[in-house]
Amino acid sequence: MKSIRAYASLLVLALATAGCSTVGNSSADDEPAAKRVVLVTHESFVLPKPLQKKFEQETGYQLVVRASGDAGALTNKLVLTKDDPLGDVSFGVDNTFASRALDEGVFAPYDATLPEGADQFVLDGDDDHRLTPIDNASVCVNVDDTWFAQHHLAAPKTLDDLTDPAYRGLFVAPGATTSSPGMAFLLATIAAYGDDWPAYWTKLMANGAELVAGWSDAYEVDFTQGGGKGDRPIVLSYDSSPAFTIADDGTSTTSALLDTCFRQVEYAGVLDGAENPDGAEALVDFLLTPEVQAALPESMYVFPVDSSVQLPADWATFAKQPSDPWQVDPADIAAHRDDWLREWSDITSR
Repeated sequence: MKSIRAYASLLVLALATAGCSTVGNSSADDEPAAKRVVLVTHESFVLPKPLQKKFEQETGYQLVVRASGDAGALTNKLVLTKDDPLGDVSFGVDNTFASRALDEGVFAPYDATLPEGADQFVLDGDDDHRLTPIDNASVCVNVDDTWFAQHHLAAPKTLDDLTDPAYRGLFVAPGATTSSPGMAFLLATIAAYGDDWPAYWTKLMANGAELVAGWSDAYEVDFTQGGGKGDRPIVLSYDSSPAFTIADDGTSTTSALLDTCFRQVEYAGVLDGAENPDGAEALVDFLLTPEVQAALPESMYVFPVDSSVQLPADWATFAKQPSDPWQVDPADIAAHRDDWLREWSDITSR
């Protein structure tokens, strides 16, 4: 079976590759500002080397990548350095952090030409076109179909089902304060239950839900299909995860519960005060090209915003996306994030 262990190994390789790029290309760093483009991004960013070379050959700019931290750390860094930006362009601020970056004036307007289908991912309220959607993925509850078949138990389908005693002690998820997908799951429950979300979490914890530090702890260690001899057949992961658990017969052993998903969209934007705004705009345009969009599933494990791009075969078959994912207005997230996390921590630590 192509287990998620291979998925995780590729992810580790991707993170390592991205981490190596934090110092950039030394020769490119020495280039005059007008000849280079400095990209400030998160540690999961990976642009395949042939595509990086293609960008440099087509535009004449040397690309310098400065990557560190996750989307939250990236946003904080961009806000703190907005008066003296660290680069020309940024990729990786997502819809859970976008309002803060926009409110702080981090990005300059740039109305990029969007590919087919990308309009649906434009950030509400961004009338100045400061953030351009590049990719998307949804955090969803996943289930081990083989475990449920062997135990003659119907798998859950909804968020409500996770509080049913039939599934007591079967669910594991990364926490909202320590994990981006954990935060996305908290937002999904806030979208679903409104002001009653604390009551939902009280019931969820009473039903034996386990919280761990991060995605790899949940999926690789505790999940029954994660390769670590885990004992929990319900896990918080992604809508793309079933494409990485393919059995020898060509079917996936897992499913994403599409009624439980929260969609994350990642954006690129020209940094206000950039030394090379023309180069920054060229990079934003390049990230929307069919070649880069087609590379996203296998380089960063996300879906392209270009709906005309052909997905890899396993993705096309098993990585099903939700048609109506849960959403929370980015402005509400910015306004209430700290209060929500404090209340969530109080509930889950009881």
